[in-house]
Amino acid sequence: MDDEEAELRNPFPSPPSHYTNYTAHNLKLLQLLHDRTEDGTSGPADRQHELLSDQTDVPEWPLQQLEKPRVDWILEEGHYTVFGDTWFVKDVIPSLGEQGGQQLYPADPSEDRRPALLTILRSLLITYSRLLDALLAPPPVAPHEHPPEWRKHVEWITIMAQNIMAAANDLRPVQARANLERMMHRQLELRREETNAIHDKCDALEAKLEAMKASVTVYSIAENSVAASATLVPSRTIITERDVLSWAEEIG
Repeated sequence: MDDEEAELRNPFPSPPSHYTNYTAHNLKLLQLLHDRTEDGTSGPADRQHELLSDQTDVPEWPLQQLEKPRVDWILEEGHYTVFGDTWFVKDVIPSLGEQGGQQLYPADPSEDRRPALLTILRSLLITYSRLLDALLAPPPVAPHEHPPEWRKHVEWITIMAQNIMAAANDLRPVQARANLERMMHRQLELRREETNAIHDKCDALEAKLEAMKASVTVYSIAENSVAASATLVPSRTIITERDVLSWAEEIG
């Protein structure tokens, strides 16, 4: 049994030793046992050989071990065991009292625990001072059956330290929620800053486009005015040498 427990707690455990019982023959016997009982279950283990007397190779161990896990039982108990570790159906943090410890602060999470934790902290400091006094005290001359005084102080310090750690662990969900809210607020601020930067850039681009449009308009107006003034100037006729000869012939 100790070897099986050690194997179950191995980081890479081997399959359980009873996995060899899941043979086709044994599963067939289990189904036959279901069919031969009145309520459709496998029935009590002591009637197994009686109900399967006409079958061969009926195992000595109860066939109920081959049954599938009852999900309704797991939901009713609230936990299940896998490889030697207990897992809860709902992800809850058990309190110090549920784990078998001595809880010194209120178990109700809605109740203010600060007064109790301050009392525990003061008691921890006082007990630590008494522990130093007990360690510095001279040893007793005659032996006695009672445990030394420093031991009870160490035990009490251990109990108070467990309470402080358990109370801090109970605040982990609240701390995680606060960190998530702070992170989401920061992401929202960053997105707003990026959006404002994009808007500023768009405004600057729009201003540049308007300036370019204005400059293009001024240039087109100036070009049109130059073209209009050019049409008002009369064009000069150029007289060539041939024109002069032809004119002289007409006169002569």
